Order: sequence, then C-alpha cells, then structure tokens
Amino acid sequence: MSDLPLPEPLQEVVADAGDASARKRPKPGERRVQILQTLAGMLEQPGAERITTAALAAKLSVSEAALYRHFASKAQMFEGLIEFIEGSVFTLINQIVERDTDAAVQVRKMLAVLLQFGEKNPGMSRVMAGDALVFENERLIARMNQFFDRFESQLRQSFRALAEAGGSQTPTVDAQARASVLTSFALGRLQRYARSGFKRLPSEHLDAALSQLVG
Repeated sequence: MSDLPLPEPLQEVVADAGDASARKRPKPGERRVQILQTLAGMLEQPGAERITTAALAAKLSVSEAALYRHFASKAQMFEGLIEFIEGSVFTLINQIVERDTDAAVQVRKMLAVLLQFGEKNPGMSRVMAGDALVFENERLIARMNQFFDRFESQLRQSFRALAEAGGSQTPTVDAQARASVLTSFALGRLQRYARSGFKRLPSEHLDAALSQLVG
C-alpha cells in the first residue's frame, strides 16, 4: 500500500490558521478554525470528560460570547469536526476508487485510510467512535451513523464487484455481509483506540487482519 493517499491531521491542515493567535484580530474564518482545532485538541486528552463551552473559551482565552459569534451552539462546533472527517476520508476514498480497479485493493485501502485518519487525529477518533457525542445533541450521533453507512455502502460496491468476479450466485448478499463485517471491524478499532487512551493503535497488525477479512 505504498501509494496509499494519506489522511491529514487537523492540526496540520489548519496549521497556518494557528498563527492567528499572534495577531489581535484574526482574519475572517481563522477564529472559527482555531475553535475547531482547540476542541479537537481537548478531545485528545485521555479520559477527557464532556467539554463545556466555558472550558473551550478559557483554553482560547476568549469569552463564551466570542465562541457564539462563530458557532450558534456547541453542536455546530462538533458538526464542524464531523464535516472535516467526512471531507477528509471521502476525498481519499474517491481517489482510491478512481485510481485502483482491483476491488480487493480498493477495500484494503479504504479501511486503511479510515483507520489511519483516526490514528492521526486522536480527538476525531473519539467523535467517530461516538464517545465524545454521548452527552451532545442526538443529531450528531445520527450524522456520524450516516458517515459509517456511507462508508459501508462504498465497501459494498467494491465487494459486489469482487463477488461477481469470483462467480458468486448471490453477489449482493455476499457484498452486504462482508461490508457490514468490515465496517464493524473499523468502528471497533476506533473505539478501542479511544477507550485505551490512544494506546491501542487502529493500524495495529492491520495488514494481517485485512488478509484474514478480505483475502
């Protein structure tokens, strides 16, 4: 998988915006990105409890009112993180589908991209696993569920092509079952990573695991 497109950590993607802290008046949009970056950073603290807007504001050395000038609610802040997850992961998955015609290779790379993204963005892995959303707005959990439904659908397309190429008499059923198993595997790896205090890496023995699951 040497040519696998690599996911970017949020801290690197918004690194330029981080310089805004040195200015009295950040450019439009920079403060919004700083808020998301800081929220993600606070989620990276092992054992972090529910993050309040007061704690987030204190971390940024601004008032809570300043936060609400950029986001209508804390739920919108988490939606900003989910949008980053969606955009990052599915942009790479689309690249994989376009570049690789081998369905088995597509599946392996899609799993690797998802897990590597979580590994490079520990705070995001807590959002993906749902741990950070337990006491937040229900629509956030629903949106994260939709993310994994979409991911499973993408796997299903590749598995169907694989089943048809293998002469399966029930390619749709086979694809649904295998896509469901791999999605559960990925989610389980992300949950273990978050709940181990980021010690058990999602990519641990990944090639061996994929050999067993994908073939």
